[in-house]
Amino acid sequence: MEQAKEEQIVGLYVQSLTRPFRQMSTNIEQPTPHTAAEGHDGAATCLLSSAYFPPVQWMQKLHRYGHAIVERCDNFTKQTYRNRCLIATANGVQPLTVPIERYDGAKCPMRDIRISDHGEWRHLHWNAIVSAYGESPFFMYYADDLRPFFERRWEYLFDFNMEITAKLCELLDVRPNISVSDEYMDAAAVGADDFRDAIRPKHPLPDAAFTPREYYQVHALRQGFQPNMSALDLLCNEGPEGIFYL
Repeated sequence: MEQAKEEQIVGLYVQSLTRPFRQMSTNIEQPTPHTAAEGHDGAATCLLSSAYFPPVQWMQKLHRYGHAIVERCDNFTKQTYRNRCLIATANGVQPLTVPIERYDGAKCPMRDIRISDHGEWRHLHWNAIVSAYGESPFFMYYADDLRPFFERRWEYLFDFNMEITAKLCELLDVRPNISVSDEYMDAAAVGADDFRDAIRPKHPLPDAAFTPREYYQVHALRQGFQPNMSALDLLCNEGPEGIFYL
């Protein structure tokens, strides 16, 4: 079964080489591989917030740094990648947000945030992903790996996000040295680059180490290239080549 699956993705990859790149921008940079030890300003460690199907920028940090610590003791913040991802659709960028249960008080640690079953969001998210990427080169190959995240129920958002991260790393062949925090991390104390609040959907902070590389997107002819989408976008459009854009 595994051999057949490997043969299938090789076939999809060969087919993808003939897709019409000439119809896209001619300013596409050639992807350059990076080693996992490369970090910004020579730092070997980075701090990341938890993320739901994280963006390409987030996955880049996981790939390039020698050690990535995912924070689980920070307070949950609304309208961030902690429970939101962005996908590129035929009608433009669409946010997908995981609903959470109400919590007591004004703040709640990320590790204690529970997922709500309100509004059949799993069904809606999966349908949106199928609609956005059903015609992309690699969606059919990866669909069976992705679908379980919208069928099974997780209690805690942090656990859910980490399972997704592990699967994305497996599918993109990213092999990070990753750990989770047991207490809120002081970036200066551990000598780490802090991206916990820098990587966010709205008003992200400057990041000199990240320049989005243009890759094939199935809806680019209509919408143009949409940078820094969820790693789902990179995976479904570029398949095994996706790692070279991190």
